[in-house]
Amino acid sequence: MTSSSNVALQKPKAILFDWDNTLVDSWSIIFDALNFTLNEFGKEIWTMDQTRTRVRKSLRDSFPGLFGDDWEKAADVFYARFDDIHLTQLSPIEGAGDMLSTLTGQGVYLGVVSNKRGEYLRKEAQFLGWDKHFTRLVGALDAKNDKPATDPVDLALSDYTYRRGQDIWFVGDADIDMECAINAKITPILLRAEGPKPAEFKDYPPVYHFVDCLTLSKLVENM
Repeated sequence: MTSSSNVALQKPKAILFDWDNTLVDSWSIIFDALNFTLNEFGKEIWTMDQTRTRVRKSLRDSFPGLFGDDWEKAADVFYARFDDIHLTQLSPIEGAGDMLSTLTGQGVYLGVVSNKRGEYLRKEAQFLGWDKHFTRLVGALDAKNDKPATDPVDLALSDYTYRRGQDIWFVGDADIDMECAINAKITPILLRAEGPKPAEFKDYPPVYHFVDCLTLSKLVENM
């Protein structure tokens, strides 16, 4: 665990998690479905490194730039491929299930804000048996706008009785998660094995970086 600011970390009353590559390792699924779609439309396929770097926004925010007027047709191809493979290749991040159980036991309100389409997000959570931990699982298209807008945060907290503030954490693995947290005026938390790259979070820095799920849950447990 490392701090990247002088802000005192408050014990969370609520935690909103990103989903892909924060709680589940889904890069191989995204890589497959995206390149399948790019190939279908005669576009150059991406490397895994390019996929990891470029995939941030929801499909409705990113595909028009990739496929122009054909973006809705491309979306249909992507989702058909994704639907075929996402449950068979779904892999939980190490320690994520135990972390969620610990946080639930601590009485922390848990939700998800993801740019994965909501129906797939909830299907995956149910498949893993994790839906019991979350009051709200909010995905792309569930709110008026997707991350980094604050609309999905408001929806994820719609059953929460406290006002937004620093005792609500937003935990994710990418710059768009930190941006969303700062836009919503809640605490941005980075959760991933690798540390921040130079200038990666220049505009939207995380308050803390946790290298794994166990470290995060242990800290909350002992706060």
